[in-house]
Amino acid sequence: MTTETEADTGTDADTAAAARQERKWERAPKGERETQGERETQGEREPAPPPEPAEPAPPSPPKFILYLEGHEYADTLRRLTLWTHHVLLPVYGREVTSTAPWCGRWWEHPEAIAQLHGLWLAWGDMTGPGSEAIGPANWHRDCLGPVMASLRDPQGPFAGCKPHAHRPKETPPVDTMDPFGPQPPQPPPPGVPA
Repeated sequence: MTTETEADTGTDADTAAAARQERKWERAPKGERETQGERETQGEREPAPPPEPAEPAPPSPPKFILYLEGHEYADTLRRLTLWTHHVLLPVYGREVTSTAPWCGRWWEHPEAIAQLHGLWLAWGDMTGPGSEAIGPANWHRDCLGPVMASLRDPQGPFAGCKPHAHRPKETPPVDTMDPFGPQPPQPPPPGVPA
């Protein structure tokens, strides 16, 4: 049964909370002795808690080397060279033969740069921090094998190169660089003044 006093004051927990609020109010300087209700009626509200710090945006994925220029290209090529010379070749470089050529100046072959850069990007993605445990096995099967087979193919980008003997690869000829672009003006027929 509820007594009249309890009905007027509410539960013991409510009473204790009110008493704490009253003591807090009494300790506040006179000018700050307003209740939350008084502040809200005057158009003021409690200041909102500071926003949670935003999580930094994840870094953008690296660009493929063929899209880079200038300093960005040179820096990426240097890092690719360090990875190739300190990781790839010491671990996966096999003996150079006529059926498995390699060029000691591989960076002078655009196809080799493109393929090795793709291999390096995949290596970082599939074997780096946060990658799955099966990532290295997938990298060996899906990336390393096909890229090395393509680069070391006798008809691949190093065809004609021998140890310590780089041979630039000739680009296949094309008849017209932009056959569907705007056509250059035709010269006037013979005997017709220009």
